[in-house]
Amino acid sequence: GYANEVGESFRAIVPVSLVWASYGVATAYVTADAIDKGKKAAVAHAHDAGKTARVGVAVVDTFVWQSLASVAIPGFTINRLCAASLYLLGSLTRWPLPLRKWTTTALGLSAIPFIVKPIDRQVLTVDFLMDSSIRKLYGAEGEPPSSS
Repeated sequence: GYANEVGESFRAIVPVSLVWASYGVATAYVTADAIDKGKKAAVAHAHDAGKTARVGVAVVDTFVWQSLASVAIPGFTINRLCAASLYLLGSLTRWPLPLRKWTTTALGLSAIPFIVKPIDRQVLTVDFLMDSSIRKLYGAEGEPPSSS
């Protein structure tokens, strides 16, 4: 789930194709989690009349939530952090470019553990975004899908 954040952290020193590949890995994780939640919903609602709709909601809710919480928002956050740090290091230091790039990568990697909870749970949370938008379409407010 953190592949694209790692890719964004290394953007300054690897070919951009590797960064995009990291998004492919992260998207595969999101897709696998959505499929897993769909299978669990199918088992849980095997005898319900609305089984198909419940499975669809589980898959869509998980896919959208995970896409935001595990891919889009963290990827954007690390991308901007690394871009800003590379710019600032270039403006404020006389360090050689390779050192600035590696420092930017280290800053991006070290930021990953600190951005997860605020993105998922704080003021402008993925839960709030989901509850205020797509979940109104299918009436599924509450906790986000878990990864377990």
